[in-house]
Amino acid sequence: MSLPHSAVSPEDSVASVLHSPKQLARETLAGVITALALIPEVISFSVVAGVDPKVSLIASVVLCLALSVLGGRPAMVTAAAGSVALVIGPMVHQHGVQYILPAVLMAGVIQILFGVLGMARLMRFIPQSVMTGFVNALGILIFFAQVPHFWSRSPLIVGLFVLTLLIVLWVPRYIKSVPSPLIAIVLLTLFTVTTGQILPTVGDEGSMTGGLPGFTELLVPLNLQTLNIIWPCALSIAFVGLLESLLTAKLVDELTVTPSSKRRESIGLGVGNIMAGLYGGIAGCAMIGQTIVNVEMGKGRSRISTIAAGIVLLLLVTALSEVMAKIPMAVLAGIMAIVAVKTFSWHSLQPATIKNAPVAETVVMLVTVAATVSTGNLAVGVLGGIIVMALIPARIKRRVKAEKSLPAQEK
Repeated sequence: MSLPHSAVSPEDSVASVLHSPKQLARETLAGVITALALIPEVISFSVVAGVDPKVSLIASVVLCLALSVLGGRPAMVTAAAGSVALVIGPMVHQHGVQYILPAVLMAGVIQILFGVLGMARLMRFIPQSVMTGFVNALGILIFFAQVPHFWSRSPLIVGLFVLTLLIVLWVPRYIKSVPSPLIAIVLLTLFTVTTGQILPTVGDEGSMTGGLPGFTELLVPLNLQTLNIIWPCALSIAFVGLLESLLTAKLVDELTVTPSSKRRESIGLGVGNIMAGLYGGIAGCAMIGQTIVNVEMGKGRSRISTIAAGIVLLLLVTALSEVMAKIPMAVLAGIMAIVAVKTFSWHSLQPATIKNAPVAETVVMLVTVAATVSTGNLAVGVLGGIIVMALIPARIKRRVKAEKSLPAQEK
């Protein structure tokens, strides 16, 4: 089965990047900061899913590398994501981790079928107001996820957070060849290590033992009883993963003004999840915050950036696990806080925008934000927004049109 090609601008193709030392350095450094931004979130959501952090980290390596080749959206980061952890967690707590592998394999097959049958094209019908609510809710969730890491009585933690903000925002005015988040991570980690400061680090989020695991063992029989346990979880993994990945692809399309193949992304995600299930043990989808880090802060545009992220993450998980464990959480929180601010669509809150937008669109956007933030699940928020858009009485839409036509009639 051949995958459809995904369009990308000529200057950002893999071949052109490999022939340009400047572009290659940019893409590689973008991958480095993306890998560093992945670690704390992957570890924290492994707890939600009820699995060992090493499982999620290795699965993230597999997904990141697999989708770098198979995915339909260059520069989009795929890993063991929070939304998937939310739907796997209940099954694990009720039946055990041994059911994750068959559930992930089934989800992967569903995602492949979704792409092969061309159903990814349905994403074009998601209203713009839902997309705006999706982006705004994402910014809110990313920011508040960082608050516990910098809201402290310790002057050192607050100071590191503020210093990170200053470095990331001011250094690009003077140094453009190296991403400022990477400079912040290296300088502030060196400072805390050399001065012997004791504060929360990446190592405190979960086990940082090096080495690689073996292939995931199938520990349950493939029978009707197993199918009865896994099918609700498998469907949730498949459709939550597809929804988040395809929405993220659409967002990156807009940020980079380049198209992507949603069909190829669906097929690639299914294949990647099957591979991650067999070697790693858990599923994933697009990581929106880390994709913004790669595309906006690292200026990654090609598959090289996500390949670099996967390789760096592999090195950090294995050979450099002790070094990774020493990175202060306050520094990563500062980087992700800036990502949150950049992600939020501030234009949607401007008085002129609200005044000119139809009431129905504003309501849908607010419902999408409220549903997402209250549940912590982006997929639930998007589905809620679409349902509200469908249920809004036609008379409200007609009223908006009538109000616009009144001045014309008076003339």
